[in-house]
Amino acid sequence: MPTYEYQCDACNHNFDEFQSITESPLKKCPKCGKLKLRRLFGTGAGILFKGSGFYQTDYRSESYKAGAKADEPTGKAAEGGKDTANGTSGTSESSPAKGAAKSGKKTSKSTS
Repeated sequence: MPTYEYQCDACNHNFDEFQSITESPLKKCPKCGKLKLRRLFGTGAGILFKGSGFYQTDYRSESYKAGAKADEPTGKAAEGGKDTANGTSGTSESSPAKGAAKSGKKTSKSTS
C-alpha cells in the first residue's frame, strides 16, 4: 500500500497518509478541519531488491530448462570415460583377453 502526501490549502499543514490505491483521497484536514485538503504528486518510492539477487535465469520457461538439461553431458562422457560398473576406462583400449574374445582372434602371451 502506498503512502500519499497531503497538504491543506487553509493552514498549510503537510502530512503523509498510508492508504490503499482504491481508497478515495482525503478531503478534510486533520489539523484545522476544513475541506481544503489536496493530495500532492510525489516522486514515489524506489524499488528495493533484497536477497541474493534477481537474475535473468531465475524465470526461465520450462521448455528452456528441458533443452538445457538435454544439452548436459551424461553417463560416461561426464565422468571422464569411466565405466561405473567395473571401474575400467571406457576407451577403445582393452585387455588382450577381452579384445581376442570380441574379434575372434587369439593373442599370444610372452613368458619373458
